[in-house]
Amino acid sequence: MVPEISDEALLTRKALAAALTERGYPTSPATLATKATRGGGPPFRRFGPRPLYRWGDALRWAQSRLGPLMRSTSEHALLTENNLPDEAARRRGRPRKQGSVASASDASTP
Repeated sequence: MVPEISDEALLTRKALAAALTERGYPTSPATLATKATRGGGPPFRRFGPRPLYRWGDALRWAQSRLGPLMRSTSEHALLTENNLPDEAARRRGRPRKQGSVASASDASTP
């Protein structure tokens, strides 16, 4: 059984990765470090050189990364095919989704 952590508890990157992994959200300290530099990770504060993460914020971040419930892998393929960005759809030779706006690079030049 996983001990309860207060939403306000501040965790180091290593402790946060372990706590998220124990709760079923496999996360490594390296992933958190990468996301801290590139964006897309949980919010954090610095205490000197050390990043600290509030447990409640990090748990909500992990939960937000969960995909929809599916009954088969074919449902995942259908969801991703229908949600391709326009550029990816063009690269794969598929028509643009209805209501998509053409970019300036799509316009033909005289």
